[in-house]
Amino acid sequence: MTEPAILALEDGSVFHGVSVGAPGISVGEVVFNTAMTGYQEVLTDPSYARQLVTLTYPHIGNTGMTADDDESAKVWASGLIVRDVPRRPSNWRSQVSLPEWLQARGIVAISDIDTRRLTRLLRDKGAQNGALMAGRIDEAEAIEAARKFPGLKGMDLAKVVTTDKAHAWTEGSLDLDTGKFVQPAKRFKVVAYDFGAKLNILRMLADRGCDITVVPAQTPAAEVLAMQPDGVFLSNGPGDPEPCDYAIAAIREFVAKKIPTYGICLGHQLLGLAVGAKTMKMPHGHHGANHPVIDLDNGRVYITSQNHGFCIDEATVPANVRVTHRSLFDGTNQGIALTDAPAFSFQGHPEASPGPHEMSYLFDRFIHLMEARP
Repeated sequence: MTEPAILALEDGSVFHGVSVGAPGISVGEVVFNTAMTGYQEVLTDPSYARQLVTLTYPHIGNTGMTADDDESAKVWASGLIVRDVPRRPSNWRSQVSLPEWLQARGIVAISDIDTRRLTRLLRDKGAQNGALMAGRIDEAEAIEAARKFPGLKGMDLAKVVTTDKAHAWTEGSLDLDTGKFVQPAKRFKVVAYDFGAKLNILRMLADRGCDITVVPAQTPAAEVLAMQPDGVFLSNGPGDPEPCDYAIAAIREFVAKKIPTYGICLGHQLLGLAVGAKTMKMPHGHHGANHPVIDLDNGRVYITSQNHGFCIDEATVPANVRVTHRSLFDGTNQGIALTDAPAFSFQGHPEASPGPHEMSYLFDRFIHLMEARP
């Protein structure tokens, strides 16, 4: 027996559908993601904290769920919005269906709504605050809950999603033939700041010989420098970068000491803030696995995975910062490199979980910086 569910937006729009998750109410910023695959990775990506994710591809859940594909230890998205969930998943790796997986984790989700209409609304009006309600339905209550959500601007979520304590990471990529994660050799000592790190990012660093220590978001620079790292990695993460003053202060010290530094997503924005640039909230952000980005160094265009609602304002970039990548969707900044320090960053998700693998060369660039360090 199906339970009713609704999605209510702050502008008063209400979408009626059926519940494919847990009963209850959940609020957040409603965004749309255009990826055709990778719904499990999206839901477990900490960068989606406090967001209700709409997937524009109509059939979601057809390959089921497997524990090996989680990008973190829990579901961070506040809820899921889809057009259709197949009755039965079909994939040799599937362990459980999407609805069962959502229900076990207490995640509210809705199906059988017009996601095309919702996507057009978000595209034209920008990201909306919303409320998902399943089981007991009250439209007025849901609209009020959506309007009370404060929004992500000014919200420091890095310290919410980060690890509780420092820990080692040694696991490389999954070998599908053996069903095991490889254990690569170690060449470089890397300290990785966890602002909401996806596990596949850590695995791609490990694949390249990084002996990784993951540290909490608010770890002072002095503690990291005492570890004598060959390089510092700044992870992806959710929320507004500007309130993360603790991270910005630490990054300034790494840049000043010429420590090889590599940032992704939120880490990219924090590097920009640390060197004097400003960031801004985007109308509806970039969320998907098909975004064209140009590498300004060689003129090549790459198809990339994206998930962010803030970006660096290129008009504020100082003279010692070189713009390296730019979005071909809207011209927003996608990458920077410092001219006076071995530090660079990229706005998208080059580890491609989910998405294309074309940007993996950025991990090799980080390795080259550590190899070249005196």
